[in-house]
Amino acid sequence: MSISSTYTTILETGYRLFAEHGFEKTSMTMIAKEVNISKPALYYHFVSKESIIEVLFDEICKSIGFENFFTIQDYTNDNFEEKLISDGLRIILKQNEDIYYTRIMNQYQALGYRNPTYSRKLIDSLDGFTTGFVALLQHGARIGAIEDTDALVKAQMLTMMIDSMDNFISYGLAYHYEAIWTKAVVTIVRGGTVR
Repeated sequence: MSISSTYTTILETGYRLFAEHGFEKTSMTMIAKEVNISKPALYYHFVSKESIIEVLFDEICKSIGFENFFTIQDYTNDNFEEKLISDGLRIILKQNEDIYYTRIMNQYQALGYRNPTYSRKLIDSLDGFTTGFVALLQHGARIGAIEDTDALVKAQMLTMMIDSMDNFISYGLAYHYEAIWTKAVVTIVRGGTVR
């Protein structure tokens, strides 16, 4: 096994074990045993459990970033609404496919209450969605797919929808997430106003 594949296996194993047992109850010994390497070999890659937790969080934040789901240049006047719906639904599907995602994100949210580094990264991730949606909506206005009004407010609404659905899914609530996302997008794209 190469260094890079061992490193990746450690992170993947940590992801699963942290989700199953929590940060506190998962030990370096447990991780080493699951990866089938010695503790010194594990310490060669990561100096502590905290370093695994930190690197893993950075990787998760990268994997859930706006640009992983929405590619602005792929949006046209003809496909804007449909593509915004389908790209947003990919986030929901990804979360539903990963049985560990909700549990580990709950761990990081709890950690964020004690450690401002983690809460800042969570906030940065949400800000990245808002910034991305602003750019996407401005692109939509430039190509004539949507009206050129309230891009920031609309972007914040979309970000709030994504984050709220993420939280509601984590609570196990069986809402109609696809219909909710579709309705939100259609309202925003077609210029629905709040009265």
